[in-house]
Amino acid sequence: MLHIPRFVEIAIRIALAGVCCLAIWSSLQFARADYLFKMDNEESIRSAIRLVPDGWEYYMRLAQIDRDHARELLETSLRLDRYNAQANIELGLQYEAEGDYDRAEKQLLAAFDVDHTYLPRWSLANFYLRRGNMPAFWAWARRAAEMPSGDIGPLFDLCWRVSPDAEKIAAAVLNQKPESTRQYLNFLLGKNQAPTVALVAARLVRSDAPKSDLPVLLSAVDQLIADNDATSATGLWHMLIEQHWVTAETSMPNNPEFAREPLPVKFDWSVSEFPGLHSWPGPSGLETEFGGSEPEDCIVTEQTIYLKPGNYTLAYSYHTADIPPDTGIHWQIVDAKSNAILAESPDLSSDAVKQAAVVFSAPSGSSLLRLRLAYRRALGTPRISGALVVLSTQVKALPQP
Repeated sequence: MLHIPRFVEIAIRIALAGVCCLAIWSSLQFARADYLFKMDNEESIRSAIRLVPDGWEYYMRLAQIDRDHARELLETSLRLDRYNAQANIELGLQYEAEGDYDRAEKQLLAAFDVDHTYLPRWSLANFYLRRGNMPAFWAWARRAAEMPSGDIGPLFDLCWRVSPDAEKIAAAVLNQKPESTRQYLNFLLGKNQAPTVALVAARLVRSDAPKSDLPVLLSAVDQLIADNDATSATGLWHMLIEQHWVTAETSMPNNPEFAREPLPVKFDWSVSEFPGLHSWPGPSGLETEFGGSEPEDCIVTEQTIYLKPGNYTLAYSYHTADIPPDTGIHWQIVDAKSNAILAESPDLSSDAVKQAAVVFSAPSGSSLLRLRLAYRRALGTPRISGALVVLSTQVKALPQP
């Protein structure tokens, strides 16, 4: 067994104790420096640097406070960490502010060399826009869209300021990634850009994006309907059905027997709820209870439909309970653009199941119509207290004369 001399053992223990003390002291120094840094004022950050002179983030924060020495501080931060893309970007902006555009460009490109994420790409797009180098701007805008951050709406805003042409931006910037397409679609919805909304939405439907995108696609359909773009709205709606993004019918109207819960889109039924008025769809059709305290003038349900100009009939079947004749429940066909009522049915009242129909014309230039089941209290009658069940609806084209 090896015997260690007593004095060597003591020396080793002293050395280990010294190392432990040094480690404790260093930890305390770092903790103190971190505390001072978080105080976030010029004097406290300088004190942190004196304690930990190789803390690159300290110099970066101080550069934001001491603008007169920002360049020197950022250069020091980069010497301490050459892979610090944020320092490269800040230094590039500093050179640009000083008019040294060549060095500014090199510094921003250096940021991208060490960090291929969104921020360096966004910074380069902004730089080339400020320099008036439009080919480089569009190239870096596209590269930024390839690596989207949580929100690249500002990138599309920037492109819009350069060229408020939705199709040009789509062609120049968009790629096959659903993330950027999704965000651009939201951007266009905010700008009411109906034709390009349809193109971008169709691209998203064809992608492998998760069906969590369905709400924004249904919003796109509704936006196109609101803009009276019938062709684009119906094209996108049918694409959603064909690609199995929604479970819906191609009949006119959609969901003709109210057999399923309506989808949150204008091409399906919207069912109103008011105090004293409650409706629910199901296997029996649309059941509506009037409690006697409902509004005197209200919509029970309605759906937007697309029809070519011509003559049509709306056939429907229903029955009621405790609803007397001529008290105000009726179908209406409404021009979606002008909100003009094109035709109305007689009031609905029948204890037995009744088949009925109303003939109407879809005028030229008005391809989007609304089928509306409405209630308006007839003069001299109390509010309805009873039940209505609509069993089915169907729109058919009539032979042309």
